[in-house]
Amino acid sequence: MMLLLVTLLLVSGCGGGSEQGETPSEEASPETTALAVPDETATVGINTARGERVELQVEIADEEAEQQRGLMERTALAEEAGMLFVFRGERLLSFWMKDTLIPLSIAYIDGDGWIVDIQDMQPLDESPHPSAAPAQYALEVNQGFFEERGVQVGDEADLPVSTPGA
Repeated sequence: MMLLLVTLLLVSGCGGGSEQGETPSEEASPETTALAVPDETATVGINTARGERVELQVEIADEEAEQQRGLMERTALAEEAGMLFVFRGERLLSFWMKDTLIPLSIAYIDGDGWIVDIQDMQPLDESPHPSAAPAQYALEVNQGFFEERGVQVGDEADLPVSTPGA
């Protein structure tokens, strides 16, 4: 049993869009930590400065175990898809690509829905990607998605979530 617990904690470490520095707590059940896959999906719309609207389907990661798992170990992400990480309140966020196999772009979004930073992240890169400003949300998509559609810092996202205690 002890070996199983250690193995699950190692496999579920931070990465794949998970906030760096947050690891599964020792109190989290191994089943929850290892199998945390978001079951909620929604549409995010982004209104660009050019007056265009970009929409994509996202998985919502609003629980700690889902956020720690992120997009780790996936080999593909649909073209118009992504993962939206929802946190309580604004703060500086930092993500990394541990155990993440596909190149991603990340948009950090503040509590009012404004994109405050966009960065590209390379597969399996464990260096931190901190937000340039406090953010409450992080949106991960295939690398190049934002650039190809003209999405930039300062654009506004219509987010399908509300965060209690924000």
